[in-house]
Amino acid sequence: HSGHDHIPPAAEQYRRQLTREVRYYFGLRDPVSPFAAQIHQESGWRSGICSRFACGLAQFTEGTAKDMARMFPKDLEGKAAPLDPNWALRAQALYMKRLNKTFLTPDRWETRAFALAAYNGGSGHIHKEKTMAKAEGADPTKWFLHVERFCKRAEWACVENRAYPRKILFRWE
Repeated sequence: HSGHDHIPPAAEQYRRQLTREVRYYFGLRDPVSPFAAQIHQESGWRSGICSRFACGLAQFTEGTAKDMARMFPKDLEGKAAPLDPNWALRAQALYMKRLNKTFLTPDRWETRAFALAAYNGGSGHIHKEKTMAKAEGADPTKWFLHVERFCKRAEWACVENRAYPRKILFRWE
C-alpha cells in the first residue's frame, strides 16, 4: 500500500509545504509524519481555527507567536502570523527544532516526546518536572514512564500534557 491512504483529506493541501519545512529544518532523513500528526492533534488541519488560548494550524498562543517572530526574524519575516498556514507550518518546524535541541536525550523518541510535551505545556514546566523526577529516582533523560509521571500543575493541564506526546506519537502518527 502507498502510505497515502491514511492522510486526512484536509491535510493534503498542506502536505508539500509541511514536507518542505521539515526537510529544510530537520534534513532529508527525518520523518514528516510526527509533524503532520502534531498539526492533526492541534487543529485537525483547520487553518482558521482558534481555541481559548491559541490560533491556526499549529495552535500558537499570541505570546509564543510573537516570541517565534523575535527568535527567528529572517525565517518568519519578523512577523507573528499564526493564522497564515505557511507561517504556522514553518514556525512549527522551527519551534520543534529548538525544543528538540533544548531537550536532547540519547534516544530520538524520548527527545521527541519531551519536545512535544514542552510545545504543549511550556519548557519551564518540563524543566521543573525533570528535576522532580530526578529527585524521586526516576531517569530525567526519559519521558516515557519516568518524567511523564511527575506533574505539578492544575490537574486538567497535567492530564492534557501527558496525553499529548502519546496521542501524536502512538495514535495519529
